[in-house]
Amino acid sequence: MFEFDQYLGFLAFLTILTIGFWLMIFLLTFVVPYWLIGNIRELLKEKRDKKRAAREA
Repeated sequence: MFEFDQYLGFLAFLTILTIGFWLMIFLLTFVVPYWLIGNIRELLKEKRDKKRAAREA
């Protein structure tokens, strides 16, 4: 059915596919929300600092 080199190629394909799948899961569940929450926090902090500076001036 398969020769040995075809079998190794198929295993390499499955490995790369699996790594890509788990990388996408990791990015979508951890990295992207972490990045968004951090940016929103910084934006709110900048707005708060601007309001404080305007009140004091």
